[in-house]
Amino acid sequence: MSLPRPIDILPHRPPFLFVDKLLALEPGQSARGIWHLTGDEWFFPGHFPGRPTLPGVLQTEAIAQLGAVAVLTDERFAGKLPLFGGLDSARFRRQVVPGDILTLEVELGRMSARAGKGTGRALVNDQVACEASLLFVVVDAT
Repeated sequence: MSLPRPIDILPHRPPFLFVDKLLALEPGQSARGIWHLTGDEWFFPGHFPGRPTLPGVLQTEAIAQLGAVAVLTDERFAGKLPLFGGLDSARFRRQVVPGDILTLEVELGRMSARAGKGTGRALVNDQVACEASLLFVVVDAT
């Protein structure tokens, strides 16, 4: 089975699409993907001049986007849009810099027709860079 492209599932578009490729997908349950940071991204020149660093908030957004892939590939959520509802226990463990490949992992927990929870993390070279618990709400896409 070939995996879909994130851009074919998510409503996000560059420069705000932070999942380049899916590595694994269990609709409604979990997903694994990558974001390759080239150094040409719009935020690096200002965060921080002379020491470019991926902002932590964008790491959590990348995890949430991967979670949205897992939600939107579940038939129950066709025509829906998962929105960030909350973020708990976010921890940032290491710096992420241009050239890094951020491996993203998410597992969905309890889900209803209108909301759900999940946990995720972002890794560089098998070292945790960020981990967090996510809360999302599901609304009609239109």
